[in-house]
Amino acid sequence: MAPFPVRIDPSAPAPPFEQLRAGVLAAIAGGELTAGERLPTVRALAADLDIAPGTVARAYRELEAVGAIETRGRHGTFVSLDHDAVRRQAQRAAGAFAAEVRALSIADDDAVSLVRAALRTSP
Repeated sequence: MAPFPVRIDPSAPAPPFEQLRAGVLAAIAGGELTAGERLPTVRALAADLDIAPGTVARAYRELEAVGAIETRGRHGTFVSLDHDAVRRQAQRAAGAFAAEVRALSIADDDAVSLVRAALRTSP
């Protein structure tokens, strides 16, 4: 099995579960993790990344909640066969952002500028 494509930076401001969650989503979007690919067990990944098993379990739960991964009981955890899981999550986030900027009466151009600025400064 190839090395897991996500690493945790203990000095990063984001907590390890969030780094793992975001890293898995990015690896799926970038094709480093493919649909149907089996993921390491919680304990194995925790040992590999030198983080607590509960941290991996939380990231896996959140990834499963958005449809990016699926657990198949004793068979393990896999990247979802639904290729659009990451895109659906991004669409939900965009929709929530649009609703929020509408409620704040922010102009569309200003909202788009805010998103561009956030994308430039996000890790």
